[in-house]
Amino acid sequence: MLSRRGRGRLRALCGPVFVVAGALHFVRPRVYASIVPDYLPAHRELVYASGVAEALGGALLLHPRTRGIAGRLLVATLVAVFPANVWMAQHPERYRVPGGRATLVARLPLQAVCIALVRTAMRPR
Repeated sequence: MLSRRGRGRLRALCGPVFVVAGALHFVRPRVYASIVPDYLPAHRELVYASGVAEALGGALLLHPRTRGIAGRLLVATLVAVFPANVWMAQHPERYRVPGGRATLVARLPLQAVCIALVRTAMRPR
């Protein structure tokens, strides 16, 4: 378990990381749309929606009054985008990733790590 200072540092890192990650959905939407599973409709709209959720969640994580809702929003977003990570692992030939399929499969558990970090960061002081 992290100390108060550790949680503060985690928030100071997680908040801006999610803001930047969310903004990148608008800067490079084609890249993100390419990882949306084929079976889902409206790829571009899903990319923009997840970008808003990440950026908003990251910004809200930085303020004590909105930290709880930010954490819930970010956890929900991380769960919602997990199928895209699975899709990439199932179709490695579509993506230029060092290590190919092994890398894409190995990164799947990182989603749980991200969720755990967000849950820690959202805790009150």
